[in-house]
Amino acid sequence: MDEESVRKFVAAYLKKKGFKQTENAFQEELNKNTNNSSSPISFNSQFDPDVAKHILSFSEFEDGPAKYQDGYAKLRSWTYSSLDLYRHELLRVLYPVFIHCFMDLVAKGHVQEARTFFNSFREDHEMMHLRDLQKLEGVLSPSHLQEMEFAHSLRQSKVNIKICQYSYELLLQFLHKPQSTTMLGIINEHINFQVSPGQPSSISDDAESVTLTGSSQDSANQINQKEIHWGLLEDSFEERLEKAGGLLLESEKAEGETKEGDWDENKKKSIEGAKQGSSIKKLKKDKAAGATGKNARPEATPVATAPRVKAELTLPVIPTEVEQSILEDLRNRVQLSSAALPSVSFYTFINTHNGLNCASISHDGSLVAGGFSDSSLKVWDMAKIGQQGVDSLQGENGTTSSEQVLGSNGGKRPYTLFQGHSGPVYSATFNPLGDFILSSSADSTVRLWSTKLNANLVCYKGHNYPVWDVQFSPVGHYFASASHDRTARIWSMDKIQPLRIMAGHLSDVDCVQWHANCNYIATGSSDKTVRLWDVQTGECVRIFIGHRSMVLSLAMSPDGRYMASGDEDGAIMMWDLSSGRCVTPLTGHTSCVWTLAFSGEGSLLASGSADCTVKLWDVTASTKLPKTEENKSGNTSRLRSLKTLPTKCTPVYSLRFSRRNLLFAAGVLAKTV
Repeated sequence: MDEESVRKFVAAYLKKKGFKQTENAFQEELNKNTNNSSSPISFNSQFDPDVAKHILSFSEFEDGPAKYQDGYAKLRSWTYSSLDLYRHELLRVLYPVFIHCFMDLVAKGHVQEARTFFNSFREDHEMMHLRDLQKLEGVLSPSHLQEMEFAHSLRQSKVNIKICQYSYELLLQFLHKPQSTTMLGIINEHINFQVSPGQPSSISDDAESVTLTGSSQDSANQINQKEIHWGLLEDSFEERLEKAGGLLLESEKAEGETKEGDWDENKKKSIEGAKQGSSIKKLKKDKAAGATGKNARPEATPVATAPRVKAELTLPVIPTEVEQSILEDLRNRVQLSSAALPSVSFYTFINTHNGLNCASISHDGSLVAGGFSDSSLKVWDMAKIGQQGVDSLQGENGTTSSEQVLGSNGGKRPYTLFQGHSGPVYSATFNPLGDFILSSSADSTVRLWSTKLNANLVCYKGHNYPVWDVQFSPVGHYFASASHDRTARIWSMDKIQPLRIMAGHLSDVDCVQWHANCNYIATGSSDKTVRLWDVQTGECVRIFIGHRSMVLSLAMSPDGRYMASGDEDGAIMMWDLSSGRCVTPLTGHTSCVWTLAFSGEGSLLASGSADCTVKLWDVTASTKLPKTEENKSGNTSRLRSLKTLPTKCTPVYSLRFSRRNLLFAAGVLAKTV
C-alpha cells in the first residue's frame, strides 16, 4: 500500500467522522514533513501492516452499499451463534445497528439497496418494534430523514445499552476484525455501552436495558428534575374520615359489608338469572375471605400516610348528603391484600356485531355505558337489567329486536340512547356522582350528557382530529381529553373552550388520567412515552421512557405516589412519580392492556387485556422490595401476580373499583371463528 493512498484514506476518514481538530493536526504534520526534506517520514515504515489493511478495508466499505448488508449479516450470524449465557445481551445491539444501517444507506442515496436490506432483516425485529418499522417504511428518500420527526430524532440520538463486561469484550473482539469496520463505525457513532461487572443481566430486564439518549433524553432528564407534589388534597375524604374516628370497628364493618353484599346479590339476580345461586355463594365466600384478611392489614395504609397538598384548581362544592354517602362507603370499604382478593362483577356486552368501541362503568357500578361505531352512546341501568325479560347488555342489531319485544310490553328500551355525535364514539366517562357522562368521538368533539334528563347539554369543540379518550377529574366538574392532534386538553363543564392545552408528544395522545389530587394529569402516547403535566401551568413535569409500543391505559394509585401504564404489547410498568423511574415492570398479558385500576387503599392493581383476562397484582410487596433482594432471590418477575381471572371469550374493555372495593369489569363477547 503506497504512502499517498494511506494519507488520502486517513484524511477521508477524519473528514467523514467530523474530527476537525484531528484533521487539522494531521494536515499540519504532513506539511511539516513535506517542508522538512532532511527527515522525511514514510507512512509505510511507521504503519503496521494490519493498520494498513484496516484503512484499506474502510475505503472499500465506504464505496459499496453491499458492505452494509454483508457487515450486518455477519454481525447477526455471530450474535445468534454466541453462548446462551451472553446471547440475549448481545442481541440488544442488533436493532439499533439495523435501523442505522438502513438510514445510512438512504442518506447516501442508495434507496433501492436500503429497501432490500430492510426487507431482508425486518422479520428479526417485528415482534418488539413493529410500529417503528412501519414508520421507517415511509422513508423513501434522503429528504425524508429530515422531514420525518421520528427518523430525525433517531439520527440525532444515541442508544444506551446495558451489558456485562464479558459480553462487551466478546463484542469488541468481533468488531476489531477487518470485515466489521462498517458495523464498528455505526456502533461508535450511535450506541453508548453501560458496562457492568459480574454476570449478565436477566432477559426480563431487556426493556430497561435499552434506552434512547441524546436531545430527547437530555430534555427528559432536565424535565424530570422538576419538583412535584404527589400527595392528597387537604381536607380530602380520607382526611375527614381520619378526623371523624377512622375506619369502623370490625363488627360494624361486617354489618356494612352485609348491606353491600345484599345489594350485590340483588344485582347478580337481575344479571345472572338462573346462575345466581352459585355466584352468590362465590360472592359470600369472597366476602368472608375479605373479612378474615382485614385483621392482618397494616396499621397505616399508604393513603393515610400520604402528604397533604393544596388544590391548584377551584374545587366544586359537593352536597352534604353526597358527602355523607361517600364517607359511609369509605367506612365500609373492604381492606384488600394478597390474602383478601376482591369480588368481581363482570358485565358482558353481546350482539354488538363489532360495533362496540369502548365501555365505562359508574363509580358505584349502577350504570354501564357503551360507545358504538354508529355514533351512538348507550347507557344501561343495572337495576333494570333482568326486568321485563331483559337479561343482557345488547347493542346495535341485538337491541333492535329487544326494543320491539319490550315495546309491546311497556314501551321501554333496555338502555338509554344518546345520539348527537357524527362519528364513532371512542371513549366515555361518568362523573363521580353518576349524573353526567362525557363522550369523545372521531368527529373531534366531546359531548356532555345528563343521565337524569337523558339529553345532550354541551358540545365541546377544540381538537382538530379524533378524540381518543376523555376522563372526568376525581372531583368532577373538570375533565381532560386526548386526541390524534398530539395534544391533551383540560376543560371545565361550564366553559366551551379548553382551559389548558398540553402539547409535546410526538404522536397521538391515546389515553389520559387524572392524579388523585387533581393538580396533575398523565398522558400516554403512540410515541411510547408517558408524560405528567401540571394542570395550573400546563407544563410537562415528568417524561416516563421505557415502553416499546403505544401506551393505551393509565392508572394512578390512591395516594398519588405511583402510576401504572399499559401498552399495546401487553407490558405494564409501575412508575414512581417523584423520581420518574420505573419501579417494576409487569409481564404476563399476551395482548393489549386496555384498562388498569388500583384498589381503594392502593394495595392491589387490576389489569384488563385483549387476551380476555383480568389480572390482579400485589402492589405493596413490589414497591417495598429492594432490587438487591430481588437479584439474590433470582425472581425475574418483580411484581407478584396474585391471580389471573380468565373469561370465556371476552376482551376486557373497562375496570373500576367501587368505593367499597368491589371490582367491576366490562367487555364484549368475541365470537371465535
